[in-house]
Amino acid sequence: MSASETSTQSPRSSEEAAKGAQTVRLNVEQASFAYAASAESAPTFTLGATSFQARERELVAILGPNAGGKSTLLRLISGTIAPLSGRVELDGQETSRLDSRTRAQRIAMVHQESPILYAARAGDFVLQGRYPYGRALRLASAEDVAIARNALAQVGAEHLASRTIGDLSGGEKQRVILARALAQQPRLVLLDEPTLHLDIGAQVELLERLRQLAEENKYAVVVVTHELALAAEFADHVVLLHHGTCLRVGPPAVVYQRELLEQVFEAPLDVELGPAGRPRVYLRARRSEDAT
Repeated sequence: MSASETSTQSPRSSEEAAKGAQTVRLNVEQASFAYAASAESAPTFTLGATSFQARERELVAILGPNAGGKSTLLRLISGTIAPLSGRVELDGQETSRLDSRTRAQRIAMVHQESPILYAARAGDFVLQGRYPYGRALRLASAEDVAIARNALAQVGAEHLASRTIGDLSGGEKQRVILARALAQQPRLVLLDEPTLHLDIGAQVELLERLRQLAEENKYAVVVVTHELALAAEFADHVVLLHHGTCLRVGPPAVVYQRELLEQVFEAPLDVELGPAGRPRVYLRARRSEDAT
């Protein structure tokens, strides 16, 4: 079942109908994968057939607990591994068949822990996003520098350009890392647990900024997360994974069913719809039933 197939069930149906006319950037069609120690051995982990779409200006959340298959699905989308079956396409081209240069120009990946190999200034770090467009031993052009500066401005980090990465706070560093991804001028932005080490204020700021950037630049944005509240508030569609199985795809109001979420996250939960039609999830404390 694809996100587009379930979108008519959303309380925000008029908004979803308008988005239906937008270009499909990412198409994941019955894509699966299996890890095994060798070609002869049994798989140690299998991601079952998964299907969904992400249109321009949309934010899709891949949601689930640890070891559910989220990172494997993200690798399939990025094209770093090829699906065992099915297809993963960006603008009609299979991502795993793109050469590395083209893939880096079209897909930006923000990892959980982006490695900082040396004490770079933030501006120079962002300029690395222009490498897919250059040639070996070629200095950055004036256009590259302008694009990097604009990327910093887009994430509100222009004032950090001369600061050393290691001196930045967690939220500041995440903005600079996102700016490097934007400097690639991609069509698809992938983020693996981008809010993991951020406080709640920085988490909300990051997701709000991602929504704004997707709208302004016609990106499709895919975020891997286990944060139920953030996905409910900011995602257009949610892909719910559990033990390598895609259980449901659709708008948050469709996916966020109490029994289903309790099964996946193994916790007592309450789910209600907010005024804007987006679900709100609360942890329900277990209380002793013993009589006193």
